[in-house]
Formats: sequence, C-alpha cells, structure tokens
Amino acid sequence: MTASHSDSLVVLFGATAGAYGAKLGSDERELILLVWQVVDLHSKKVGTLHKSLVKADNLDLSDQCREVSGLTPEGLGKAEPLDRVLQQFSHLVSSDLKVLGRSSYTLCSDGQLLIRQVLHPETSKKNFLLSDCFYSFYDLRKEFHTCYPSSAAVKDQTIKSMAEYLGLGTDEAEEDFGVWQVKTMVAIIFSMLSEGCNHVFTEPETVKYKYETGPCSKSETVDSETVIRARGLPWQSSDQDIARFFKGLNIAKGGVALCLNSQGRRNGEALVRFVNSEQRDLALERHKHHMGSRYIEVYKATGEEFLKIAGGTSNEVAQFLSKENQVIIRMRGLPFTATQEDVLGFLGPECPVTGGKEGLLFVKYPDGRPTGDAFVLFACEEYAQNALKKHKEILGKRYIELFRSTAAEVQQVLNRYMSTPLIPTLPTPIIPVIPPPYTIATGSIRDCVRLRGLPYTAGIDDILEFMGDATGDIKPHGVHMVLNQQGRPSGDAFIQMKSADKAFMVAQKCHKKMMKDRYVEVFQCSGEEMNFVLMGGTLNRSGLSPPPCKLPCLSPPAYAAFQTAAVIPAEAAALYQPQALLPTTRTPQASAAAPPTVTYYPAQAAQLYMNYTAYYPSPPVSPTTVGYLAAPPGAVAAAATATHTPILPQPGALVRMQGLPYNTGMKEILSFFQGYQYAPDDYNGLIQLSDQARSVLQAPKEWVCL
Repeated sequence: MTASHSDSLVVLFGATAGAYGAKLGSDERELILLVWQVVDLHSKKVGTLHKSLVKADNLDLSDQCREVSGLTPEGLGKAEPLDRVLQQFSHLVSSDLKVLGRSSYTLCSDGQLLIRQVLHPETSKKNFLLSDCFYSFYDLRKEFHTCYPSSAAVKDQTIKSMAEYLGLGTDEAEEDFGVWQVKTMVAIIFSMLSEGCNHVFTEPETVKYKYETGPCSKSETVDSETVIRARGLPWQSSDQDIARFFKGLNIAKGGVALCLNSQGRRNGEALVRFVNSEQRDLALERHKHHMGSRYIEVYKATGEEFLKIAGGTSNEVAQFLSKENQVIIRMRGLPFTATQEDVLGFLGPECPVTGGKEGLLFVKYPDGRPTGDAFVLFACEEYAQNALKKHKEILGKRYIELFRSTAAEVQQVLNRYMSTPLIPTLPTPIIPVIPPPYTIATGSIRDCVRLRGLPYTAGIDDILEFMGDATGDIKPHGVHMVLNQQGRPSGDAFIQMKSADKAFMVAQKCHKKMMKDRYVEVFQCSGEEMNFVLMGGTLNRSGLSPPPCKLPCLSPPAYAAFQTAAVIPAEAAALYQPQALLPTTRTPQASAAAPPTVTYYPAQAAQLYMNYTAYYPSPPVSPTTVGYLAAPPGAVAAAATATHTPILPQPGALVRMQGLPYNTGMKEILSFFQGYQYAPDDYNGLIQLSDQARSVLQAPKEWVCL
C-alpha cells in the first residue's frame, strides 16, 4: 500500500551491469542489484536491510561495474530474474511493515535514475507490470536540498556529498556495495527528521501510468526546453509505442506528434513534448536506445517545431479530439463516395465507433471534395485491434488501409489538405530576353568535359581555380553544376570548352587533380552525352542510357532538349516550371527553325562563368534556374511581342497528371477537373490537338489536357 502522505519510507538503491552514478540507465544495461530498507517516519525505527542480486539476460559486466560493485558474472548467474526479485521485494516490504505496525509506504531513492531510467524501461521491454509503489517516490536529493537550501545544487548531489554536508561518516570499505549506500541514506533521512529540521515528506515524484492523448492548439505556448525529436522510428509505430519507449518519463498530454512527409506518410520522426525540462533532459539520455531492433536517435527540438506539427486551428478537429483517452485509427483509400454508414458497416459490430457517426472524421479538400482519408475513434484497445484486423479488406471496389494514428497526425493531415489551394497560383513570370549565341551542342563533337567527384562544397570559383589557365577556353556560361533530387550538389559538373582540342587538353591536364581534400576525375565528352546526363541519363563504360524523362510525346527529335546554355529545357519548363515560358508548338520538321527560347539574365548575374543553371538527374524533376528575378507583367508582354514567342496568359497553368488509370479517357479527365480549370482560347495555339479533341475543348467548358 502507498499513500500521498505515507507513514513509512522504503529506501531503495540499485545498480546495473553498465554505467554507474550520473549515467545510470543511459546505456540500456539491465539491473543486477537491489538493496532496500523500511524506515518508520514516526517512530524512527527501521526494518531489516535486504540485498538481492538480479540475474540479467546479459551477464557481461562493464569494467566500471566490476570495479565499483565487486560483482561477478558467476555470482549473478545464480540469482533470480527481475520479475521474481520484485515479487520478493513486495512480500518482504509487507512483512517489515507489519512488524513496525505500519500500512502504507513510499519509495525513496537517490535521485530519479533508478526508478525512471532503469526499472520502468526494463520492465516495459520485458513485458511485465510494476506494482503501484513504483509510480510514486521521493527523490532524496530534492528533499535534501529543500531541507538544506545552502547545500549543493540537486544535480550535483550524491549520497557521499550529502553525508559530508551533515558530517556523517561512510563505511565504504567495511560494507558491501549497496549496503553502505542504503545505511547512509537512512542516516541522512533521520537527520532531516531531527528537531532542528523537522522535514516533512509531502510531495512525491510521480510517474504517469499511461500516455494521455489530446489536441494541441497553435495558440498554445510550448517551452522549447521540454521538446525532443526522435528519429529512426519504425513507420508503423504509434504514439503509444513512442510513449512506451520513453516509459518512466512524463510526456505532456497530447505530447507525441508523429511527423509526416510531403505525401502525408510517416517519415520515421516524431516530436515529443515532456512536462518539464528535467524530464526532457532524461529523455536525451535515451539517445540510441532501442525500439525493437532499431536504435532511436534523440535530439533537442523547439516549441515552434512542435506547434508546426501538432498545432491546429480547426474547430471540427478540436471537437473530434475532445473525447479524451480514445484510440485513433486512420483509414486510407476510401472510395470518394463512401458515407458514414458505409464506414460503420465496414467496421462492423465487433469494433464499435465511439459516438457512432460523431466518432468519424472525413478528411476533405477546402471545396468539400473527399480525399479518401478518415479518422475513427475507439473507446478501448480491444476495439482498435479488431479494426486493424480489417487492414486491406474491400469496401466497394477498393481495399482500405488501416493504421494507428495520433491527435497530432489528425491535425497535420487536416492542416495539409485544408491549406491546399484549389488551383495553384503562378508566381510572377520572368522577363524574357534573347540569350547569348553559345548553345549546348547536340552532336558528337567532344568539346565538353565532365568533372566527377567534386567536393560537395565546391562552387563555380573553385572549379575555375581548378581549371587554371584553361579557364580562358571555357565558353561563356559554360559551367553547369549537377544537383541531386534534393537540390544539393551531386559532385558532378559539365564544362563547355571552345573546341574539342581544348577539352582534350583539359582532360589530360586536370584528371585526378586535387580540389580541396578530394581528387577529381575529368573526362572528355560530347554535347550529346552531356545532354543525356543532364536530363537524367547515365554515361558509363557500357555507353549511354536514355533519361527516364525522355517521353516521345514531349521530347523533340534527337533529344535536343537544351536550345541554349542559358535556357531551362523546354520540356521541363512545360511540365514542371509554371513560371517558365513555353516555346512554340513543335513539329518533327520544325525543331531546327524554332525561334530562340527566351530567358532573363539579371544584370548583377551577368558574369562570364556564372552557373545560372542547375540540373537534376534521375528521377526526373524540374531543373531550377538560379538567379532569375521576378519582373512586372508589362515587361513580359513587351518581350513576348518582340520575340514572337507565345507566353501563357496570366493567371493560368498547365498541369501534369500522374497516376491515371490506364483506361482513362478524355471524358474522365474533364469530369475530374469539373468546375476548377478554365482555359481561354489563347491556349489553343500552344498545344497540338486532334480535331475531335479540339471540338471538345471548344465546347462551353474549355479545358487544356496534355
């Protein structure tokens, strides 16, 4: 039995097979020793001192453990496992209380590590429950500092320092390890209870029994000293799994926020908010502890990051999450026509939804269209488990995915969809001007060089310094850095030289020359080979592999995607860059005679070797032009008139659709965009259409389909 104002204390000391002192429990090592003694706070009597060895699963003791404790694997091999030792602990404490005539007790330990960082995590991993007495305890260091304010700070206290402050002696040499610590702690407690101090133990530390779910508002103030970021989580882990990983530490209500990627799927990270900075600091000590077979990284985070993930403003979500201590399940892949009755019928009577229809939350776009996602509340774990058994069962003609979810995930998903604009708006267009006469050749003349193995921090100046005297033989705007899919340097670059002889000389002179702390490989190549690599293809000993984005309907003959070194590729501009300008309609015979594509060069960027273009290799994504500046619409119109190059009217955009069913036709696409996309007649000159398609587009509702 325990009570908030207990009449007895059980002084508890323990040790693990690993770190000792301030790092106790930080290395996930198991408990190997428990020592305890009952203290009657009223009569100041004590019970029998008990010492019990614990048999760990791994008996490999650290050097520090062997030196400090004097224990050996042989001695521990004869001990009882932890669950049996804890049973003996409860039985012996009850017996001692009867002898002393007391009925209630509270644990008292030297600091918080033994309870929070050792006992709770280990028993959680071994899947057995601790008795209630381990959820409330007194931290002797805090109580000592309260009783003696002039003593050292709590974090700097030790059993020995507290005893020295009171002038008490310790028998470290004469007593067994663990025994002298408990005896000294009892002596310290008696000093605190003496007439001069009359200390009263009234406010024990508490450990939460379970994690409490709940909503979080963006208007809340979150202390950055209470938030951590956990990285490397299994994708299927839930908030309860994360709370179990931090078992023993008090997580704030609704304090687990699973992070989602841009596709709305979990990315293996979570932000966790604790009740105070002390709990956060203990959580940081669990860096690289394991969840199953995976180790989890734990870092500091900020309150702003937590609110960005977990905070919400929707009244509908707040009302949905107002039912506390519910298990949340996310359903994905629902038919767009699915109703509340359909979902309830799919789940069935074996997993009743809390509040019936009120326990369902459909995720919708701002215009009210369904996204195919929904969240469901269940009153208990049993109902949620029954629901999860329906994972990938069929509703209508679609299989439905079911996952555990969290309040923070509900907020994230709703925030993402509700903030999605119906039709993305185009940024201010760029000013078009005629590019310089230098072009990226598409023939077989080997007047280019490829640099491979560049330091990731290398810039244009580094490359020019690396080239040395050959810098003068580089074509204007002829240096092209290759970026990866994330927009970061890939370690590759291409350089256009003025002739094939110059390219050959550079390759011979600079091959395997050092740049910073790395050697760089330099190969001679042709403009055609460079084009293939820049657009996502590969160049190796086996020859050329075409880029994955080489689509017959969009790429011109001979793959002449780059009309000039200063231009975004026309196909990429049409597909990916809404701010880019479209070239004229192409025909198989017209590519050579097409008017020059227009590009804007800001005055401050007009340097001879500036890398204004960055290319992304496979998988195909949009090239990004570095240095483009926004311009007023009037300048765009004037430039378009001067160059006779058609420009998309504003507002407007071409949209690429991915993931269409193979049997999708024109009617299905038009139906999909019903009411959301309008295209004036000016678009017709930009797109080649069959007569049948043009007749559809010129109907009362006009559409653009590529």
